[in-house]
Amino acid sequence: QVQLVESGGGLVQAGDSLRLSCAASGRSASSYNMGWFRQAPGKEREFVAGMSWSGGSIFYADSVKGRFTISRDNAKNTVYLQMNKLKPEDTADYFCGAATSWWGNNYRDFKKYNYWGQGTQVTVSS
Repeated sequence: QVQLVESGGGLVQAGDSLRLSCAASGRSASSYNMGWFRQAPGKEREFVAGMSWSGGSIFYADSVKGRFTISRDNAKNTVYLQMNKLKPEDTADYFCGAATSWWGNNYRDFKKYNYWGQGTQVTVSS
């Protein structure tokens, strides 16, 4: 069992930055492939960024490429999402997920993730 706890959300203005953290606890937490997803009111959960357990493979949604950076510190069992140049359309609840097996080409599919945190809210005002 893995527990995930997100933090770092808040209310910011367009153009500002935030860094989200996802602290993982539990057996073999550092060996999981991790992803960040977001869900805006009335919309489906969408992929934002993903990283393999080793950090060797990184993926981004086109909408955040060049603005967001995913990273991880396995010694701290923590995954980060640095979000720069935030836009109002980035407003959503952000969730981190842990996948116990390799996604293949399905890293965007939230069903490939076995564990989820409770989410942290990000609101970007214009």
